[in-house]
Amino acid sequence: MSQFYPLFIGGKKVPARSDETFEVINPSNGKVCATVAKAGVEDANEAIRVARETFESGIWSRVPPGERAKMLFKIANRIAKRAQELASLETTQSGGTLRRTMGSDVLQLAQQFTVTGQILNSFPMREELPSIGWPGPSVNVIEREPVGVCGLITPWNFPMILAGWKLAPAIAMGNAVVIKPASYTPLTTLLLAEIFQECGLPDGVVNVVAGPGALVGEAIVTHAEVDKISFTGSTAVGRRIMQLASHTVKRVTLELGGKSPAIVLRDADPDLVSEGALFATFLHSGQICESGTRLIVPREMQDNLVERLVAKASTITIGNAMELTTGMGPVISKAQQNTVLNYIQSGLKEGAILAYGGNIPVLPAALAGGSYIQPTIFKNVDNSMKIAQEEIFGPVLCIIPYDTEEDAIRIANDTIYGLAAGVWSKDVVKAQNIGRRLRAGTVWINDWHMLRPDAPFGGYKQSGLGRESGYQVLFEYSQTKHLHTSMVPDVNQRTWYQLLFDSWAAK
Repeated sequence: MSQFYPLFIGGKKVPARSDETFEVINPSNGKVCATVAKAGVEDANEAIRVARETFESGIWSRVPPGERAKMLFKIANRIAKRAQELASLETTQSGGTLRRTMGSDVLQLAQQFTVTGQILNSFPMREELPSIGWPGPSVNVIEREPVGVCGLITPWNFPMILAGWKLAPAIAMGNAVVIKPASYTPLTTLLLAEIFQECGLPDGVVNVVAGPGALVGEAIVTHAEVDKISFTGSTAVGRRIMQLASHTVKRVTLELGGKSPAIVLRDADPDLVSEGALFATFLHSGQICESGTRLIVPREMQDNLVERLVAKASTITIGNAMELTTGMGPVISKAQQNTVLNYIQSGLKEGAILAYGGNIPVLPAALAGGSYIQPTIFKNVDNSMKIAQEEIFGPVLCIIPYDTEEDAIRIANDTIYGLAAGVWSKDVVKAQNIGRRLRAGTVWINDWHMLRPDAPFGGYKQSGLGRESGYQVLFEYSQTKHLHTSMVPDVNQRTWYQLLFDSWAAK
């Protein structure tokens, strides 16, 4: 019998008001791994009410920043102590390999809270402006305050890390939160809420409601008592959230889709590219918004590079994500598996050449219910093809040939997205100069997926608005207030009042 996970509202584990539940499926084997309370609009409204009441009480919003930073450090330590539990649960629900969740994800999660706390300790919560001559002496201060109630909506690909990306800065700045994890992967977010409570974060600061996005997510986005929305997911849903949030003029942070280009220059190390390009594309079965799914290569180098890529891709071990020998696990669901397979068929129909993969792998009977796809490599892809323009969110690499470097830059920027990009070259200075011409929020030189909690992450164009991580993210979760205090006590000395009254003209 699978474990039951209730909602988390006001520091209490509660069932949904409807008593409805839904099942979480392990994508490695297709079996039920948990049952979760299915929130509805009433549950979302209650969580928002509790968050608003908690925020207005000042129990957390008026705690000094230094004390809030100490709480973040305490949370980071607790995450480290429960790392194995978090990693196992993340792998079970998302299909991310245990090799990755244990070796990277929990470390990143703990680091996110630690670094956010460090940034908070030096963040300019109060700045005094210099004196200026006109109209008269005054003291002017810029202060930063919490936004209020933040609605956080996270996706299924990296539910634990992306929850941390939003929760750490939101609570750092003194806000109260209602977070809705994806229905595929709510378990680690619910466990994080427990960890926060164990660390002494006041009840009601973080509330978790799991349920369908079209119902619960939209209830959060449209609610008048929610001051800010932070959403990570598809560009299509991001557009919808912008529309809904406009009715109450909410502040919105959107981290959306990508179709990230990686330009291979003629002097690039082919061995480094053959591993790095596959790491860029096939990590987490390609289900990463910033995956390097368009590899733009010199035309004369394409065949040799494809040969190397195919040889290396054939060594990737596909299987149960819980096995440490597995390099690539399943995609999240059968529905996503079908979506990816349909894109592969589209590539074939449009004339791209399938160099490797393209099918469901043959695996042991115990994994027959899982959602697996082979690493897939297309060559001779034209950038106008569907597989080159649309986000597939699966293990599909498109190799696009170019003739000149100007052509490569044009191809790289020829997309509605602008989340990430990269350049492979031995000439680092040249690569950086090309990187500056790429319309993307993050550019990697001779690497990929290297994100830091002290560096901003976000997109250009239709890849989103705002930034996650870095000191910049604390501005996203705070309001800026100008406090002006006049130092001119005598009304007769306030010459600027004469702009309205007749006394000056009479004189």
